[in-house]
Parts: sequence; C-alpha cells; structure tokens
Amino acid sequence: MCRYAMTIYKRHYACFNCQKTFKRRVLKDVDRDQQTSVEAKCPECGSLMANMGLDFKSPAKSDDKQWAHIKDLYTVGITFHSCGCSGPGYIPQDHRAIISYLEKIRSEYMHALVFWRYRIEPENKKERELEFQKNGSKLRAVSNNAFKQTVTNQEGINYWLTKIKEVEERLALIKST
Repeated sequence: MCRYAMTIYKRHYACFNCQKTFKRRVLKDVDRDQQTSVEAKCPECGSLMANMGLDFKSPAKSDDKQWAHIKDLYTVGITFHSCGCSGPGYIPQDHRAIISYLEKIRSEYMHALVFWRYRIEPENKKERELEFQKNGSKLRAVSNNAFKQTVTNQEGINYWLTKIKEVEERLALIKST
C-alpha cells in the first residue's frame, strides 16, 4: 500500500495559453455522489486545461521552450499521473527524446506482434496450460481471461496492430510539431 494513500492529492491542470497551472480537487471529493467529471477551464482565459497529473511540476511562466515541450508531451499522451509513491515513470526531456521513446515502444509492440504471427495455437487444455506457464504475460496482455480461454492468434495480431497504429499516430503528431 502506498504510504501516501491517505493523503488527498489535487490534480494539476495546465493552461498552455496562459502558461499557468492550477490545482483542482476531484469533484468526487466535494460531492461523493458525483459520477461524472466536469471539464477544467482556466480561471484566467476560459480555455480547457490539460490534466497533467498529480506529480506535475510547472515550468516558470516565462520558460516558453519548456512550456512548448510540456504541450508536446501532453499532445502524445505523456502526463505525470501516479499514486505519488514512485512518480510518473520516464518522462522524455526534449522533442527528440519523445520521438525516440515512442519509436522504442513501437519496436516493442512489433516484437510482440511477431510472437502472435508465429505462435502455434494450443489444441487442448493441457497444451493451453503449458503455454500459459511459458507465455502467460504475453497472453494476459491480450486477454485478462487467457488462463481459462484460448486466445487466438488473430486476437493477438489484432490487439498489437491496434497498439502499433496508436503509437504511430502519436509519432506522427509529435513529428509534425
């Protein structure tokens, strides 16, 4: 359990227009019956703000280069979300590092796709159990129910092709900026 689990963190929202951040409580903290979230608008300009996560540290308002980088990160889906225990993980530090990071992810996804293209599907329960012992993490990546049901090669191929397409879309976004 996270040692900070009892602390209520406020999410950090960034307005890229004003180059400012604001903390905002989760609406559920105010109204326990609230089921939907309300969009966060900048109190200064009224634009929608980006939810940057709990661990976001805002650059100086005058640091245009860093704000452009933060916007690039957000554009490709990299934010600072975590429970507060170990931080948000790896955050690329510049434009080129974002591209390298996404290319590495794409390469890992392509490697996973190769597994599914050449995998021999199990024909019975015993083969399925043996495969699960050997390749359980690869099977669970595609289906949470992989232990009980056979995951077909086509399901695995479709899953990883979708993931590769998503990363390629993110790469195209960052390369166009």
